[in-house]
Amino acid sequence: RIGAHTAFVPNPRDLPSVVKAFDDYKPALFCGLNTLFVALCNNEAFRALDFPNLQVTLSGGMALTHDAANRWAEVTGCRVSEGYGLTETSPTVSANPGNGVQIGTIGVPVPGTEIQIRDDDGNVLGLDEAGELCVRGPQVMAGYWQRPEATAEVIDPDGWFATGDIALVQPDGYMRIVDRKKDMIVVSGFNVYPNELEDVLVAHPDVVECAAVGIPSESTGEAIRMYVVRSNPELSEDDVRDFMREGLTGYKVPKSVVFKDELPKTAVGKILRRELRDLD
Repeated sequence: RIGAHTAFVPNPRDLPSVVKAFDDYKPALFCGLNTLFVALCNNEAFRALDFPNLQVTLSGGMALTHDAANRWAEVTGCRVSEGYGLTETSPTVSANPGNGVQIGTIGVPVPGTEIQIRDDDGNVLGLDEAGELCVRGPQVMAGYWQRPEATAEVIDPDGWFATGDIALVQPDGYMRIVDRKKDMIVVSGFNVYPNELEDVLVAHPDVVECAAVGIPSESTGEAIRMYVVRSNPELSEDDVRDFMREGLTGYKVPKSVVFKDELPKTAVGKILRRELRDLD
């Protein structure tokens, strides 16, 4: 017989319930997102479990950091495979093939799916050039229900759907999400992508999680503010800046650092950058 049970935890932020589900069902496949992987790997009860059946871990919903992916593999013995999609694409656009996972990429388009990377003028860009990811395929929605104007804003006459995500295609055909277009920070005319900054800082041993946002600046247009949840209360703003300066150019180092006990998140654990921006 072929088949499987599905265990559903209604609130993934309820870590004891997630840990109990792992212990009770010994799953072969687990779907999660970056913040959940981090929280589970920091959970003592989860780290004490065995994972005899876990063969596939899928990540979506937000960018997967290298640190989270590596820690998950260390704790569970299972690599994370990242994919990409939206509600408007039913929901899958791309995935990492099981025999060729590349951490930090969203894999390759699923069969029957076309993709283009476009600049702000709608021109198609080449390999390794970052622009808006546009998708065409049978899984793309026909449109928003009774909202023709909203539909026309995201789907062109040729059926290409503009995702609002900045991405690039590597020479090997794998795609990489750079960031959400609306989350991009412009510092003195330079584009800065929060995901890049967060991927660097989260590798610090005293950083649990972090989020970068842009705040108004008279001198540079926008400045970078980094919100940080730390495990060591002695971690200082200067420590954060010094660590980031080692791996980033100067204009990508945050102007200010704010320490928080926790970051605002959606019910499924996505960090709400817009709420952090509203704090300013």
